[in-house]
Amino acid sequence: MSTAANAISLPVTTNPARIFRKEAKYEFVKLIRTRSFSLATIGFPVMFYIIFGLANRHAFDGSVHMAKYMLASYACFGLIGSALFGIGVGMSSDLAAGWLELKRASPMPVSAYLFAKCAAAVAFGLIIVTILSIIGISFGDVHLSTSELVKMFGMTMCGSISFASMGLLIALLVPANAAPGIINLIYLPMSFLSGLWVPIKFMPHWLQGIAPLLPTYHLSQLMLSIFHYNDSMSLTAHWNALIGFTLLMLGISSLLFHRKEQNA
Repeated sequence: MSTAANAISLPVTTNPARIFRKEAKYEFVKLIRTRSFSLATIGFPVMFYIIFGLANRHAFDGSVHMAKYMLASYACFGLIGSALFGIGVGMSSDLAAGWLELKRASPMPVSAYLFAKCAAAVAFGLIIVTILSIIGISFGDVHLSTSELVKMFGMTMCGSISFASMGLLIALLVPANAAPGIINLIYLPMSFLSGLWVPIKFMPHWLQGIAPLLPTYHLSQLMLSIFHYNDSMSLTAHWNALIGFTLLMLGISSLLFHRKEQNA
């Protein structure tokens, strides 16, 4: 009897790091293979930078090299898009298909699922920034020190995590079929009003007053501060605004998630 019991016993995976790593790997592979996501998410910031950034490779506004300025702004544009669409649309689709319910019924912790989504957003953000930097250095007369490049990668990770929290909230609020349109209605105006397409100083004054109210603006100023191109507001104020935005998104998302669990 004991032999039979031993024969049917199955090994149980108890290594959390392995679970998190595998979930993140498969999430990234899934997004890479989803061409409508990967090509658009990487292609749009790269296309815009080639059109507008390289066209200004010899342009300076005082000491500001416009191609370098746009490298920072389009890096923000790209990483925000990857976080919002990767998590906002992806998780919304998983909820609609019942995929998240299946995962919650399995031994896998929900935190591994959320970690994988966030890690994939960070990975895509780093890919976008790497491609933009290569283009800027190779064709835009942009000079980046090792320190500046490392800081850009670090800021990309922070920004991706911050806007992943917004993507999570959108996924919990918006139906799957409406998520892409809703995200575009939020993402594109916020990007424009924050100076990610056109430097904020070239906008009308009444639009410049809106920018400090947007998290995209504070992220862009933190990225621009790496090149000393940021505005006169203190970096502490920008960090506090970005952290406060992230905590607000996570707090609301947590309340909605617990409410969904209670109603399930």
